Amino acid sequence: MARTFPAIPFERYVDDIVVHCVSERQARYVLTEIVKRMNQVGLALHPEKTRIVYCQDDNRRGPYEHTEFVFLSYGFRRRSARAKDGKIFLSFLPAISKQALKKISAEVRSWRLHHRTHLTEADLADWINPIVRGWMNYYGAFYRSALYPLLERINAYLLRWVRRKYKRLRGKKKARTAWNKAVRKRSGAFAHWAWVTHAPTVW
Repeated sequence: MARTFPAIPFERYVDDIVVHCVSERQARYVLTEIVKRMNQVGLALHPEKTRIVYCQDDNRRGPYEHTEFVFLSYGFRRRSARAKDGKIFLSFLPAISKQALKKISAEVRSWRLHHRTHLTEADLADWINPIVRGWMNYYGAFYRSALYPLLERINAYLLRWVRRKYKRLRGKKKARTAWNKAVRKRSGAFAHWAWVTHAPTVW
């Protein structure tokens, strides 16, 4: 790329590469040349993962076979965005990919937080905060609202934990009151409370 296409930007991480072209014609030409180069060194591009993607947004509305891709566990596709003047428009943006979100959700379920009644609130925080904070730091760099449903699910498990651990808080109303009080007094107790604090409505 540096020798043959110095003006075309690209990103690479290990064997995953994204090349930015200005037109489909250019993309097809660059892809042909990359295939030739791979053949020269005894390598081949993955037949299913290698594709030309049309980055749809408000300025590019045409139809195309592929309009999204995944890179470094981020899903790149057309998403709603807000301009500085408050207007909503469509842009081509990254957010946590469906695959990554599914994997993380499965991990959260495997914690079975609501059954860990032998642990204290501090124990739970010490356990999950480093993990959740890592997800927030990485996947929250772009379009962090895509993480909110996952963080709200963690809250749902925590609220179930509260109701199981403390008999006096078995009732939904009492549990919700105690939850709101805890959030106000210990807003930094759980890492994800920096973004999502409210008690879930379904639990």
